[in-house]
Amino acid sequence: MALAGGMAREKLQVWKNKADSCIVEAKDKLFLLSKDIWSCPELAYKEKQSHNRLVRFFSEEKGWKVDSHYKLDTAFRATWGPFGGKDGDNVVNIGFLCEYDALPGIGHACGHNLIAEVGAAAALGLTGAIESELDSPVRVKVTVLGTPAEEEGGGKIDLIVAGAFEGLDVVFMAHPSQEDAVYLPDMAVHDVTVKYHGQASHAAAYPWEGVNALDAAVLAYNNLSLLRQQLKPDWRLHGIIKHGGLKPNIIPAYAELWFYLRTPKQRDLASLRAKANMCFRSAAMATGCQVEINYAKHEYHNILRNTTLDQLFEENGRALGMEFTTNKDVLNTPSGSTDFGNLSSVVPGIHPYFYIGSDALNHTEEYTAASGAEKAQFYALRTAKALVMTALDVLLSPELLQRVKEEFAQRVLKEKAGPTGAPHGGAATASH
Repeated sequence: MALAGGMAREKLQVWKNKADSCIVEAKDKLFLLSKDIWSCPELAYKEKQSHNRLVRFFSEEKGWKVDSHYKLDTAFRATWGPFGGKDGDNVVNIGFLCEYDALPGIGHACGHNLIAEVGAAAALGLTGAIESELDSPVRVKVTVLGTPAEEEGGGKIDLIVAGAFEGLDVVFMAHPSQEDAVYLPDMAVHDVTVKYHGQASHAAAYPWEGVNALDAAVLAYNNLSLLRQQLKPDWRLHGIIKHGGLKPNIIPAYAELWFYLRTPKQRDLASLRAKANMCFRSAAMATGCQVEINYAKHEYHNILRNTTLDQLFEENGRALGMEFTTNKDVLNTPSGSTDFGNLSSVVPGIHPYFYIGSDALNHTEEYTAASGAEKAQFYALRTAKALVMTALDVLLSPELLQRVKEEFAQRVLKEKAGPTGAPHGGAATASH
């Protein structure tokens, strides 16, 4: 139930102010949490120390129940409540997400340590605000989910399949970037590994006895480069030769490619896969090699935007001093990919981006340094405040929460219908 006529704006502001002060009070331990994760970068599904650090963080907080290995070995769930309202009232379950995997070689160059900190800070702010109001009109539960393997593999997708998000009403997270942005267009992506098997031979004495797997890989690489001329302008193909042989005087018997295929809409991935497959297979035919084409278990889908949540976040962010970008190139150009896209068609949510005090680009050594710097703390905690204030808006206004859910349902339906309105199928499978 809610207050008669809805909660007065003044009352809501009291809650927001309390959330703000709770986050400020916890700033030192939140920075230590972020720094500990940053100092120990771990790859997808191997985030044991980061996972344990977050589990310990919530286990030490009053009122939290922690499931330390929730559905996945390096995932966790921390829950608080339900609190407030009256027995028998429907419980509103607010979710915050923490990411904490790093990139190979360059550590937290995407700032996932800050994502974890923002999720933890927002959760503490919300519970602190609720706990301060003994006459809370809403029965609320707060859930924090630690979601590993965003950079590779799709931990959120594994958790979706395992039912980890069932019962959540809305989810919140925020991602570091070069600017504050309520929403940035992302892309659906599917990873593919292509393995060519040939025949080794002495490259000088009898090369005619060999079947050159590296030639097949190079041909495929060039095929894909030429294919780009015939692709839609916003489709992307990019990859590496992961293995190209052992020694110059041995005809390579094995070569391996690793590519990402991206389209703005998940429904277009099937078309791009078909085109890429022809490039991979034709290279094998031309060289006499055998080929294995192995797509990753999961596709990452594009995010389904929720403009109701976006507008609320922008209002709260501006009130805190955030300056959201108006650069049309940034706002209209698809960039990376995230497994939050899959989640956005399961639970209503928001995935804004935030400036961290540096113009360095994600996935660079410079961004690694920036994500671990004390300077980033002001921006990370300000973003956490904007998230929790947005959560309070929907939590304390049943009408707003209903609008969020209705928009979510409409967008899911529209996405399934496709551009012509006819239902279509698709594989069920940021920054990636």
